[in-house]
Amino acid sequence: MSRVLAFDFGASTGRAILAEYKNGKIEYNEVHRFDNVLTEKDGHLRWDFPYLLGEVKKAIELADNADSLAFDTWGVDYGLVNADGAIADLPICYRDGRTKDAPQKIFESISQTDLYKKTGNQIMPINTLFQLLTEENDSADMFLFMPDLFAYALCGAKTAEQTIASTSQMLDLKNVKWQKDVFALTGKSENMLPPIVESATVAGEYNGIKVIKVAGHDTQCAVCAMPSVDGEEPAFLSCGTWSLIGCECDEPILTQKSMEDELSNELGANGKINYLKNISGLWLIQEIRRNFREEGKDYSYNDMEQLARNEKPFGFFIDPDEDIFASPKDMPKKIRDYCKKTGQGEPQSDGALVRCIYESLAMKYRFAIKQIEENTGKRFDVLHLLGGGTKDSFLCQMTADSLNLPVVAGPTEATALGNIILQLIALGDIEDVNAGRVIIKSQENLKEYKPINPQSFEEAYEKFLNAIK
Repeated sequence: MSRVLAFDFGASTGRAILAEYKNGKIEYNEVHRFDNVLTEKDGHLRWDFPYLLGEVKKAIELADNADSLAFDTWGVDYGLVNADGAIADLPICYRDGRTKDAPQKIFESISQTDLYKKTGNQIMPINTLFQLLTEENDSADMFLFMPDLFAYALCGAKTAEQTIASTSQMLDLKNVKWQKDVFALTGKSENMLPPIVESATVAGEYNGIKVIKVAGHDTQCAVCAMPSVDGEEPAFLSCGTWSLIGCECDEPILTQKSMEDELSNELGANGKINYLKNISGLWLIQEIRRNFREEGKDYSYNDMEQLARNEKPFGFFIDPDEDIFASPKDMPKKIRDYCKKTGQGEPQSDGALVRCIYESLAMKYRFAIKQIEENTGKRFDVLHLLGGGTKDSFLCQMTADSLNLPVVAGPTEATALGNIILQLIALGDIEDVNAGRVIIKSQENLKEYKPINPQSFEEAYEKFLNAIK
């Protein structure tokens, strides 16, 4: 029997999941949950790393006698380590405005096409390359991605796990090494680049507990837990604060069309390429709920869903990835302004605002799947919906109808389970990711949503396309 502790950090909460593996089954429960709230310092939005590390240590005490632990987080963000080993200041959040114009500065030295061919990442201002270009601290010894920073704080390992490194816009995906000429465009010393290690490797120890590098990027942990079966052509949708929709490929796709379609290649923990599109996900629902509360409307998520269900379908659409929706505050006004600007009128009720978000997400998933099929030549026969979005039956059914595909929802704890599986691989208890997927399919509660009314989405799709032009 092995006991492993999985730390799963999202952009709003952190959780510690303790799992026991015995007799071919994984039993797990949450032992600690804590808020992950942005703070402002020196004019930047930052992560409160000392507070988060304190919560990590609390969770380790609560877990009691774990054999190993590991971290997964969102992508692109990093912290800095000084020459004396101290962590320098609070890590800056990707939602900070410092990188707004950074891509244009990089394009003075390399074309978008060449940058994409070298790194395979969807070119977004939030990517690590652009963050490092605007980094004001020039004296740091090394940068470490967020999951690697937590591991460093516990065991001193100065390494970058490969899946989180592949979110940076600085990695050679085929050879799994840094594109040093791309990194040089930041103006920073090459010595700042940490060595790259594979997923499911032991990094060190903390109080007798093995610290393991799993797939540091939470999306890749979630994909590890995709309960796919032989013979199907699956797509995946890791649905949380962000929605990442894609499929597994054997090689990166680095074509001009792929770049123009804003599709991204990232490394999976199993050596596959996860070919995907980043879409702003349940962040929109989370943020508008916060805004409603500020107005004195204390809706639960279920309340919001019921309000949306009572509204007329396909009244309004937004592009979830429009820049104005990426920042906090004033989400109701931003949606109304967008709809008015695109000639749709203005959603008046709270339910109409929420329904607009849901239907726009479902349509954007359809838009992305079409692009992925065009670029890969694949035709998918099922979508595996993973993560917190599995709890939202309204969105699950809309997704099935929009894509005209069966949606298998689950596991809800896909990210934590992927983290757990990779720890068990590192400990020698499970052979590989495929073996872990077999365990998950056999023990998790999965729910299938079949298309009920795909024709209605087909008819409304043109209106959505007009709204996002």
